[in-house]
Amino acid sequence: MTRHGTAGVLALLAALVGVAACRPKAPDVPGRETVTPLLRHEAEGLKAENEKLDPILRVKATWTIEGVDVNERPGDPDQPWAGTIRFRIQSMMRDEQGVVTTDEFERRFDYLFSAALGRWIFQLPPSPAP
Repeated sequence: MTRHGTAGVLALLAALVGVAACRPKAPDVPGRETVTPLLRHEAEGLKAENEKLDPILRVKATWTIEGVDVNERPGDPDQPWAGTIRFRIQSMMRDEQGVVTTDEFERRFDYLFSAALGRWIFQLPPSPAP
């Protein structure tokens, strides 16, 4: 190989290394100790928003946080964590005669943590088959 050929190969190699170094870095994956409080905060927000009394319907709802679960999703650097918020909801409604009707049920909300956004994203449940 000639001297000019070797210099050209080295220049090309240096350019390729430079381009590779300029690639966007994958977002850092936060740890469980970072994402769990964020999901708990999301649960507290859902609770506060949904416990507001509806004056027209006269329904009072009490949302109790049953659990906040965070599970690792290995091999997915974009959405490294899956989370679930579980509630026990008790609703009380008083009709015109003053009779109180109470209903209790459970509700679950699924989330994925977006590493790029640094926050939890709500996941819609799959549609039931027709």
